[in-house]
Amino acid sequence: MPLSRRSLAWLLPFGLLVYALFSVPLKILSEEGLPRYRKLQEQLARIRRENTALATDIERLNHEVTSLLHDPSAVERIARDELGMVGDGEVLFQFEPE
Repeated sequence: MPLSRRSLAWLLPFGLLVYALFSVPLKILSEEGLPRYRKLQEQLARIRRENTALATDIERLNHEVTSLLHDPSAVERIARDELGMVGDGEVLFQFEPE
């Protein structure tokens, strides 16, 4: 018994609907779907946190560079603290920790 035109007219949309009902959830739940999306969202959040931390470091370093260029006491502080230098007429005493 051959199918009529009317039967064929609803068969194609019905078939596509059935296919979509089964294939879409499978695609979403596959490794390429929702789990990958969640991993990418977590990675994006981590990278944004790192960018914020790096921006803070850049701001701090820019402030330090500006102070070293324009503030002689900042240069003196770096020379004393990090390089162990002393000024003219100063005596450095070092004590051994107990």
